[in-house]
Amino acid sequence: MFHHITRKGFFVITLAFLLTTLLSSMFFSKASAASTLGSAAAAKGRTFGAAVSTTHFGESQYLSTLDAQFSGVTPENEMKWDATEPSRGSFTFSAADMIVSHAQSHGMKIRGHTLVWHNQLPGWVSNISSSSDLLNAMRNHIAGVAGHFRGKITYWDVVNEAFNEDGSRRASIFQQKIGNVFIEDAFQAARAADPNAKLCYNDFNTQGINAKSTAVFNMVRDFKSRGIPIDCVGFQTHLTLGQVPSDMQSNLQRFANLGVDVNITELDDNANSSSSALQQEATDYQKVVQACLAVSRCTSITTWGITDKFSWLGANAAALLFDGNYNKKPAYTSVLHALGGA
Repeated sequence: MFHHITRKGFFVITLAFLLTTLLSSMFFSKASAASTLGSAAAAKGRTFGAAVSTTHFGESQYLSTLDAQFSGVTPENEMKWDATEPSRGSFTFSAADMIVSHAQSHGMKIRGHTLVWHNQLPGWVSNISSSSDLLNAMRNHIAGVAGHFRGKITYWDVVNEAFNEDGSRRASIFQQKIGNVFIEDAFQAARAADPNAKLCYNDFNTQGINAKSTAVFNMVRDFKSRGIPIDCVGFQTHLTLGQVPSDMQSNLQRFANLGVDVNITELDDNANSSSSALQQEATDYQKVVQACLAVSRCTSITTWGITDKFSWLGANAAALLFDGNYNKKPAYTSVLHALGGA
């Protein structure tokens, strides 16, 4: 029967077939490329990550949701000082290594968190009395931890939460014993330990323009002017419901203009499970994602956890993108749509 088809008819059929194939492949590639947080963010040149804890790795839905949806991880506690150097000079990395190997096997970027922080310190650090001894301990800790993970970490939160709300320096043991210079010293030690990781300062209540974020801004500007290595600033963005600062985008942009990347590092929203709160939460998340997308140097967004039931705010806080049963919440949909996903 085929010999009855004219050349013209054959051409039309072939063209129709090719168009159908092209359109369907375009549809499927678009659908598959933008049906998860990670893939939708990747299409925008961003990473979408989650903070994770090995204590939940035994729960299959926890890992399957992480692997399906996210393209980055931050260890919640496994890289902090008390976890990695519980006694002086004695390092342990088993839990952190578990997260790193899981992330690497799934092509996820890893955020190291955190090298120097006033919380979750082992007792021996708090008992150091001399400034030179504490400085040596800090340098040795950074060399040990950042050196162990050298080449595997995309971003390191080198120093965490060193400022008060009024912009003054927090009276941590590092500030009290070493002084202002402890921050730049930590960054220099981190650069020596892992030259290819991007080095970040990370803090909370800094997503808008205020005394605290301006103090951080001034520090970053000073570091850049003096050649102190700093590559990025992490904005934790632990939100109060309905209170995304209207100047968040302009704040991120002013930091980017200093020549650093900006990252949303610990995003959550202290909502409850009422329908009105969940809708407001969805709006809040959407605003944060839109602010990041509007700033070309905003390279990653990380939620502080995966499911509400393991949120640091408590299981009733409804703070994250998946509820306690791993169902996608309205905030998940608003984030996916803001990222251009389907």
